[in-house]
Amino acid sequence: MLAAGSGSRFGGGKLLAAWNAGILLEGALAAALAAPVRSVTVVVGADSEAVAAAARDFDARVLVVHAADHAEGMGASLRTGIASLPADAAGAFVFLGDMPRAPHAVLQPMADALRAGALAAAPVFEGRRGNPVLLSRALFPQLLALTGDAGARGVLQDLGDRLALVESPDDGVLFDVDEPGDLAR
Repeated sequence: MLAAGSGSRFGGGKLLAAWNAGILLEGALAAALAAPVRSVTVVVGADSEAVAAAARDFDARVLVVHAADHAEGMGASLRTGIASLPADAAGAFVFLGDMPRAPHAVLQPMADALRAGALAAAPVFEGRRGNPVLLSRALFPQLLALTGDAGARGVLQDLGDRLALVESPDDGVLFDVDEPGDLAR
């Protein structure tokens, strides 16, 4: 889970903002923990101590790694997360800490698509691709070379039909929080 950004458009402290009965980060963590995975790693950067503590308080099984170069953007966070994975990891779901409504129903079908031979899987809602994404180990070298704030978007665009698209039951795969007003949507 990428949770290293400063949330500058939000005014800072975004992942710790009140959301439902908890904080924003908890919605994303709940989805990540519902995925068919061995472990959940949270990549922290800005507000690292507070975000790490919130993640561990939510579930003690969560692993936390610090992206020292997080100010570079999402590429740095993704590199840190991928580099921290066990050598035998077959792939990695990439969840975003500011996306608290990712529907759990898309996670297993995404994993099934990777097992069936796709290099990556992404959810779609009404024709729009969303998050989280699932990336196979074959893509790790490209992910480790990312720079800037684009994340895996370019890697996914180059996959063509090797990217499996999984229909989402709702728009939670598109809902993210950038500004305080987004919390009310």
